[in-house]
Amino acid sequence: MRRLYDELADRRLKFRPHCWLSSEWFSPAGVPGVAIPFYLAHPRLMRLENKMMLDVEGGTKTSCMRLLRHEAGHAIEVAYKLDRRPRWRRIFGNASRPYPTHYRPKPFSRDYVLHLDWWYAQSHPTEDFAETFAVWLRPGTMWRRRYRNWPALKKLEYLDNLMNELAGRRPMVTSRERSDPLSALKMTLRAYYEERQARYGSDYPAFYDSDLRRLFSEAPEHAKCPPASQFLRSTGARLRNRVAAWTGVYAYTVDQILREMISRCRDLKLRVHRPTDELRTEVAILLTMQVTNYIHSNEHRLAL
Repeated sequence: MRRLYDELADRRLKFRPHCWLSSEWFSPAGVPGVAIPFYLAHPRLMRLENKMMLDVEGGTKTSCMRLLRHEAGHAIEVAYKLDRRPRWRRIFGNASRPYPTHYRPKPFSRDYVLHLDWWYAQSHPTEDFAETFAVWLRPGTMWRRRYRNWPALKKLEYLDNLMNELAGRRPMVTSRERSDPLSALKMTLRAYYEERQARYGSDYPAFYDSDLRRLFSEAPEHAKCPPASQFLRSTGARLRNRVAAWTGVYAYTVDQILREMISRCRDLKLRVHRPTDELRTEVAILLTMQVTNYIHSNEHRLAL
């Protein structure tokens, strides 16, 4: 938070969002502040989060700052009532539009900046603004060069002019309310992680048996070769993390797809009959294809 305050000060902005611990990352409607997930408060909780979800959102300095800048965008929008400005609405859309629980991203659109995973700016006008603000705020981002010839550049230029206008001005909304603070949450860790796993582990796509049979063998002459399910388990952790990084999909979701592949290999009694180095590359391609299909065929659940 001190680093975020320094970045805001470097831009001559007087606004400083307050923060508190809660169940997840969010900035409440009408409150110019930032809720931070409780698991970032202690290394043991971070290890538990990683064990249960295979990732820790905001668990590194880089990812934490990416999320803080995004949430600061929501907070500054509230602090100065920016969504009420006619030009803001022309640029980003109507902030009062119903907030969806899911959205279907367009990965190749250049109408939006790229900051958080899953093309998050496309989900709602307020998310579009928060993502644009985060790109603008990040030191050394060189956004004019990065988004040259993109329609999204007009949003960045508008935001740059808007922040220059707000420089030195005190916020209009100064509420220090804390929505869903940790002290008020009664959910157990077990219930918390059951809900999280259900959110990110459901609706993963089926894969094709023909693709698995192309990689592995069910021929009787290969019956004594190592099981394909065992091979996928042994390489799964590294492969899961690589594909999650490539695609921007939650590692837990990638893991569910991988688990289903392992289960199907076991059902089909498939065996490893080829060099493992060659297979690792082809399995990585297949898993990436399945995750990409998931991106295009499923609406993404809003998480922030």
